[in-house]
Amino acid sequence: MSTSWRHRAAARPRALELSVLVLLFVVTVSGVLATRALSPGPLVLWPGIVLCALACAALNRRRHHPLPVLAVTASCTIVVGALGYLLTPLLMGPLLVAQYETSLRTSRRTGWNSALIVTGCVVVGGLVFPSFLDSVAFAVVNPTAWILLCAALGGHRRVRREYAVARAEHADRQREEEARHRVVQERMRIARELHDVVAHHLTLADAQAGAVKHLVRTRPEQAQEIIDKLPETTAAALRELKITVGLLRQDTDPADDLDPAPGLERLPELVDSCAAAGLQVTVTVEGERGSLTPVLDLTAYRILQEALTNVTKHGSGSTADVRLAYTPQRLSLTVANATAAGHTLAPPGPGSGFGLVSMRERATSVGGTFHAGHRAQGGFEVLCTLPLDTPLDSPDESPAP
Repeated sequence: MSTSWRHRAAARPRALELSVLVLLFVVTVSGVLATRALSPGPLVLWPGIVLCALACAALNRRRHHPLPVLAVTASCTIVVGALGYLLTPLLMGPLLVAQYETSLRTSRRTGWNSALIVTGCVVVGGLVFPSFLDSVAFAVVNPTAWILLCAALGGHRRVRREYAVARAEHADRQREEEARHRVVQERMRIARELHDVVAHHLTLADAQAGAVKHLVRTRPEQAQEIIDKLPETTAAALRELKITVGLLRQDTDPADDLDPAPGLERLPELVDSCAAAGLQVTVTVEGERGSLTPVLDLTAYRILQEALTNVTKHGSGSTADVRLAYTPQRLSLTVANATAAGHTLAPPGPGSGFGLVSMRERATSVGGTFHAGHRAQGGFEVLCTLPLDTPLDSPDESPAP
């Protein structure tokens, strides 16, 4: 099937269903006409056509009620055979389709039990009302083989479908466990590296400060010597910390150590990148922007970046609203997106990613608050509050001696 026909079929499933049923009815009627043409005696035509139409019409409900539809198609097939028509695969088309759907959409035991019962009824009907050929092969072997073959095909398709679903669920669970394991391992590795590199210098600085406390009155000259060496110790600790953080970068990260950390001044570039991805972002700024520390500026930018990324990946609409509210005490960030018409947004469940966790950790690391959830008027909202009156030092700044 070409791509254009696939698109048409996906856009109009009801029309495709009706077309398939009409085609099946034509095939079944052709079986009736062929049998009537080869029959040595006269056969009533209209009852056969009506029964074929009834069997094909019943197939319209085969996905929701497979067993009742199988019973109706089997009854129509048995009556057609009783009228003297030969039960060829063409004439048994609706019954074979119903048996295939029953084996596909019910359990294994139900599928095979229904196939055996239908086969027995059709065989008994063929023996009681023999066809015009009076052949046991056509009355017993032919219906039995075709019905059991369709049951086997439906059961095989059901097993493959269940296996695919089980594999997908297992892969999802495995990815979630692997992601959790990587997060834990990365945190442990960072903590271990920082402890090994920085602990020595900080312990030495603490010991020097304690010695100065005891010697400042009795031996001021020696205390002054220790004080003169203390900035060297702290500077070495900061230098080792910066080197360690650099080693924790990924090997594929570009060497942009000289570039400044991103901040809210790059928000227009972020909005343009979202527009290129099909998301129209509206930015509203309230209040007068004050001076932000590098850490707070970076935190605010990363939270907005992650929130807009989640809207681009999981949002149901094509627009998002960003609001920045400045007060003397805090900075409030709000990212909201509406739900498209006729679309029900499902709540985030397990395996939906670590974006919300990352934003919450960034906000709480600077003493802020974070909230994310569905709005009463529809859509999803991310609300973050960052304090501005808390002194935060940039990791790149060294304390003055």
